Amino acid sequence: MNFITNLFRSSSKSTFDLSQLGVDMHSHLIPGIDDGSPSMDHTIAMLAKFEQMGFRKVITTPHILNDVHPNTPETILGGLADVRAEIQRLGMSIEIEAAAEYYCDETFLPLIEQNKILSFGQNLVLMEFGFLSPSQYEAQALFNLQVAGYVPVIAHYERYPYYFGDFKKVDELRERNILIQVNLNSLTGHYGPGVKKMAEQLIKNKQVDFLGTDCHRMEHLMMIERSLDLSIYKHIEALNLKNNRL
Repeated sequence: MNFITNLFRSSSKSTFDLSQLGVDMHSHLIPGIDDGSPSMDHTIAMLAKFEQMGFRKVITTPHILNDVHPNTPETILGGLADVRAEIQRLGMSIEIEAAAEYYCDETFLPLIEQNKILSFGQNLVLMEFGFLSPSQYEAQALFNLQVAGYVPVIAHYERYPYYFGDFKKVDELRERNILIQVNLNSLTGHYGPGVKKMAEQLIKNKQVDFLGTDCHRMEHLMMIERSLDLSIYKHIEALNLKNNRL
């Protein structure tokens, strides 16, 4: 065990064993390229915390969002190489891979057509929508991804207010092999009571394919760790999650 991992050992009071997930597939850990980790030191500290919490692998997913976070496969994979080099230097055992979190707007469709998509697992692609209203490009993007051989994964589905309570739509999406990801911090109330309620119901309905941290900073991981005794975690154990297959 290295010194970084040992820093966090005494703080763990988990009742739900996150090693059951094994892999986190939604995070923002590449330093300085989006609204996530601001530095390599912060990235390494978060990875050490992931390791202490029981994760064996992190698939980090920087934003690709037009002019706000105009990342490319080159910027993301270059940043990944730097992080891997630092992990190796420090002797950490956690694995890290990279994909992206794509914002579903008019700039996403050409990326699909040009085959400039960073996927993870078996051609999985993480995509997100705006929080105010449905994307006019949603149906076309989902269709184009599947025609191109990808499996769409909708990020933090519980955070879109316009889909609150519409569990029939969730069934329809999953029947079409469009997968649903829920943020662990939604269960803490971090995003508000409406999001918390939606996340809990998706879990109780067994309509969740992936759980993710969506961590941007250390505080997000600490909130998750403090919440692991919530009663909703008993329902998580009954889910057929795909995290540990990645």
